[in-house]
Amino acid sequence: MEPQPSLKKKTIGGLVWSFGDLIGNQGIQFVIQIVLARMLLPEHFGLIGMILVFIALSNSIVDSGFTQALIREKNASQTDYSTVFYFNFFISVLIYISLFFAAPAISRFFDEPQLVSIVRVLTIGIIINSFAIIPKAMFAKEVNFKAQAKINLSSSLLSGGFAIGLALTGFGVWSLVFRQLSMNAIQSLLFTLSKKWMPSLEFSFSSFGRLFGFGWKLLVSGLIDTFYTNVYFLIIGKQYSTKQLGFYTNASRFSEIVSQNLAATILRVTYPVLSSIQDEHERLAQSYKSITKLAAFLIFPVMVGMAAVGEPLVLLVFGDKWANMILYFQLLSIAGMMYPILALDLSIFQVKGRSDLYLKLEIINKVSLTILLVLAIVFDLGVIGLIGAAILNTYIEFFVNSHFSKQVIPYPAREKLNDLLPVYVLSFLMGGVVWTFGSLLDTNLLIQLLLQVTVGSVFYVVTCRLANIKELKTVYGLIKPLLKKIN
Repeated sequence: MEPQPSLKKKTIGGLVWSFGDLIGNQGIQFVIQIVLARMLLPEHFGLIGMILVFIALSNSIVDSGFTQALIREKNASQTDYSTVFYFNFFISVLIYISLFFAAPAISRFFDEPQLVSIVRVLTIGIIINSFAIIPKAMFAKEVNFKAQAKINLSSSLLSGGFAIGLALTGFGVWSLVFRQLSMNAIQSLLFTLSKKWMPSLEFSFSSFGRLFGFGWKLLVSGLIDTFYTNVYFLIIGKQYSTKQLGFYTNASRFSEIVSQNLAATILRVTYPVLSSIQDEHERLAQSYKSITKLAAFLIFPVMVGMAAVGEPLVLLVFGDKWANMILYFQLLSIAGMMYPILALDLSIFQVKGRSDLYLKLEIINKVSLTILLVLAIVFDLGVIGLIGAAILNTYIEFFVNSHFSKQVIPYPAREKLNDLLPVYVLSFLMGGVVWTFGSLLDTNLLIQLLLQVTVGSVFYVVTCRLANIKELKTVYGLIKPLLKKIN
C-alpha cells in the first residue's frame, strides 16, 4: 500500500504538470483559434461543426472504454495492451470505411456539398488517433503528465503554424481540416516514440473479455454523453444557418477551454490516483470530497467571470464580425461551470468499478436533457433556448448523480450542496459586481477587460477570506513555493 505522503506528492505533481499542459497547450490552441477566426469566416467553422458529432462518436467507439479499464487495472500486462491496441486499430479502420461511404448522405442531410470531401479527409484522423491510445493510457496510469504536456505543446505549435500558413494562402475551411489532421499525426507519432512501446503479435480473448466486461458500460455511457455533448452542432446545423453554427461552434470551444479542459486536467490526474486507493473506503471518500470542493473553488468563479466579461472579451479577441457569439458564449460559460463537478461524480463510479451505475446515470440524465431539448425545439426558442435547456439540465444532473453516488461513497446531496453553496454564491456575487463595474466604464476594450478581471479577482479572494473558505488556504499552500522561487 502506498503511504499517504507519497500519494499526495504524486497527485500534486500530476496536477502541476497537467495544469501546465492545460495552460501551455490550450493557451497555444486558443491563440491559434483566434488567428484563424480573424482570417476565416464563421461559415468555415460551421462546416467543421456539422461533422464534429460523427468524429466524437467514432473516437468513443474506437476507445470502447478500454483506456479507463487499463488505467484501473492494477497489473495490466503486455498481452492486455496488445489486445486493446489491435482492437482499437481494427475498429478505427472499420469506422473510417463506413464514414467514407456515408459522406454523401451526411452532405445531403445538411445540404452542404462541400461536406463529402471534408468528411472523407478529416475522418482519417480516427485511424491516426488509434495509435496513441495505449501510450496515453500508460502515461496516465503512471501519473506522468510531464511527457504528455511536452507532446501536446509540440503538436499544437506545429499543427497551428501549418494551419495559419494554409489560411494565409487561401485554403479556407481546409486550413481547419489539415490543422486537426496534422495534430493527430504529430501527437500519435510523439506518443509512440516517447513511450517506446510496440504491440506483441498476440490477441487474448481472455484479456479482451475481462477488460471489455468493465469497459462496455463506459463505452455505452461515453457514446450517450458524446452524442448529447455534440447534438447541438447537429440540431443547429440542420435547423439554422451555417453562419449561426459557426458562431455557436466558436462560442462553445471558447467556453470549453476552461470548463472541460480544467475538468479533464483534474480527472486524468485524480482517476488513476483514486483508483490506487479504491479499496480504502474512508481515505477515498475524504480525497473525493476535497477534490470536489477544490474544483468548485477554482472553476465556479472563472466560468461566472468569463460570462461577466463576455462582451469585451469576445470583441477584443475575435473582432466585430463575431459579435453575434457573445450571448452564446456567456450562456455556455454558465452551463459549463457545473461540468467538472458532474464529471467528478461520474468518475467515482468508475473508480469503484460500478460501470453499471455509471451507465444508468447517463441514461437518466440524457432522458431529461432530451425532454428539455424537444420542448425548446417545439416552442421554437432558438439557439438560446437550446443552451438554456443545457443549463437547466446540469442542475438536474447534479441532484441525480448525488442521489446515486451515496451507494458507493458517503457524500449525500445535502452535504455536497452545503460544501459547494458558499463558493457558488460568492462566484455569482463576484460576477454581478464585475458586470456592473464594466457597464459603468467608458474606455477601450483592453483596459475595460483588465480592470474587470482585476476587480473580480480581488473581490473573490477577499470575500473567500472573509467567509473562511478553506480551499483558499489550500491553493495558497500550493503556489507559495513558486512565489518563493520567483522572489
